[in-house]
Amino acid sequence: MLKRILRKTGEMILPPLMSVWMKTLKIKANGNINASKGRFVGAFWHGKMLVGWYLFRGNNPAAIVSESPDGELLVKLLKAWEYKIVRGSSSRSGKKALNEMVELAKEGNSIIVTPDGPTGPPRKFKAGAVVTAKRTGLPLLLCGIGCRKAVKFKSWDSFELPLPFTEVQVRFSEPVIVEENLERDEVSEKMLEAENLLNQLTQKAEQLCLN
Repeated sequence: MLKRILRKTGEMILPPLMSVWMKTLKIKANGNINASKGRFVGAFWHGKMLVGWYLFRGNNPAAIVSESPDGELLVKLLKAWEYKIVRGSSSRSGKKALNEMVELAKEGNSIIVTPDGPTGPPRKFKAGAVVTAKRTGLPLLLCGIGCRKAVKFKSWDSFELPLPFTEVQVRFSEPVIVEENLERDEVSEKMLEAENLLNQLTQKAEQLCLN
C-alpha cells in the first residue's frame, strides 16, 4: 500500500519537476534536432535516457516503455513531453511492440529508442532500432550525450541524472540508412556499425565535458 502511494505521488510530481530541471541545463549540440524537417529513428544509450528523451521532444515522437510497474513513472513523464507510448520490451511483447512502432512511424511519428534497454548489456545494440529503420525506411539518428556534472547511479546502465545548470554536450550522427532488402547477417553488421558509431559519439560528448 505504501509503495503504491509513493509511486502515485512520484507520477504526479515527476513530470513538472523534470521539465523545470531539464530547462536549467546548458545544452551544447552540433545541430538542432528540433529544426529537423524529416522523421527518423532516434537512438541514445539507456544510461543517458533522461537527457535523450528531453532532446527529442517536439518531433512528434513515439517510444517503447517497459511494461513493469516502474515504467509508469516514465510513461507519465514522456506523455508530458508529448510522446506517444507503446508498452513492451525486447524480452516481453517484443514483436507486438515493434509492430506498433512501425505503424506509428507510418502515421508520421519519429521513433525514439534506447537500443541497449531495458536490461542491457550496456552500450550494446539490440535489433529493435535497426529493424524499425529497415521496416519503415526511416534513417537512424544516433545521439551521443555527455554531462559535465551528474549523479551516476549504481545500476546496470550507470544511469546519469545531470545536476541543475550543468553543461551537457550532444553529438548527433549523420543519418544512417538501413536498406529494406538487407539479409539477417547484414542487419547484424548494421547493428554493430550503429553500436560503434553511437559509442564514438558518446565518448566524444563525454570527453568534451572533461575539457
